[in-house]
Amino acid sequence: MTEGLPRPVRALIGVRVINQLGAYVMSFLAVLAGPGLASAALAVFGVAALASRWAGGVLLDRLAPRAVVALGLASTGAALLVLAAAHGPPQTLGAVALVGLAFELCEPATQEALARAAPPGRHGDVYGLLGTSLVAAGAVGGLLAAVLLPLGARWLAVVDAATCLAAAAVALAFLPREPVRPPVRDAAWRPSARLVRLTAAGTAFAVGYLAVLMYMPLVLLQRGAPAWLPGLALTGAAVLAPLTGRLGRRALDRLPHERVLALGTGLLAAAALVLAVGRAVPVTVAAYLAWAVADSVLQGRWQALIASIAPEPERPRWFAFFGSSWGVAQPAVPGLAALAGGAMPVAAAAFLLVPPILRGTPGRKAGGDDGDPVVSTRDERPASVTVADPS
Repeated sequence: MTEGLPRPVRALIGVRVINQLGAYVMSFLAVLAGPGLASAALAVFGVAALASRWAGGVLLDRLAPRAVVALGLASTGAALLVLAAAHGPPQTLGAVALVGLAFELCEPATQEALARAAPPGRHGDVYGLLGTSLVAAGAVGGLLAAVLLPLGARWLAVVDAATCLAAAAVALAFLPREPVRPPVRDAAWRPSARLVRLTAAGTAFAVGYLAVLMYMPLVLLQRGAPAWLPGLALTGAAVLAPLTGRLGRRALDRLPHERVLALGTGLLAAAALVLAVGRAVPVTVAAYLAWAVADSVLQGRWQALIASIAPEPERPRWFAFFGSSWGVAQPAVPGLAALAGGAMPVAAAAFLLVPPILRGTPGRKAGGDDGDPVVSTRDERPASVTVADPS
């Protein structure tokens, strides 16, 4: 899957895969915090993670991506060890805040480093490969969680910390050293109208995505599925993702990113509607697998879109601002699911919002009022170039 990609791209994806092997503790944060503290812990983590995403973008004005990636992973590992040792509500909430403040530091740096290292015209391939690799690594991490959870939720934090620290060491050893690029000097930098609209679309997408991801196991169990089936369904989706993502990306390679995202989220909405109204376990599993197939085609599209349209000096800030959509969505999903009486109706509604928002984000034409440069939203590649593996 990495044929023809530069060594820095392969190294960075390897770093994130190592990290992802243990990145399951947040899925079990409510378990670790306990029933009485779960809601507060999730809220604290969500706010802190949003702040860390912004901090990661600011650090890129002062440090090279390699340093920010290593710093973010190492600080997350250290904070997770503090969380594993915490006892009592004050210590636990303080440790959760520390984890959240470190958790997203490396994300803008990862996206920026890949944007710099990707060969011309292959941003979609690179970000798609990252997304698919993380899905596959997450499936392995889920199996590890199944082994560790009976020993106690604190062991999840310990192993997660170990993978973070190992990934930080690999980043320092294998990611290239490069000088810090001149930052944006405008202290009054503001996101353009186009970036704001794309972030709104990304936030709706993140709400739908997290609603499915966070609640699918619970939905299956509530509908009478055996205890082993949720894990098997997640693993099946992870196995399908590389193949379907590759085939879908090849078929849709020439279309602009916005069009693919609009079409794909329409399919995600349809699958979420089936998940909302279907009650039989086989129908639920089939709808989830269909959802995962559609999602695999979209892996990396948002990041490739941002990389292709952001002015290069401002690109770290674009990644940080756009990435805040996930920080907003994460604490919002549980409350929205409670208000709607279920997560899957929330997912369907959120996905349906994405296409109309995207239709309001065309490339700026002469005389437009967006304030953005005139750019194409597709990766520009010669017609004769054959992409080795876009998944």
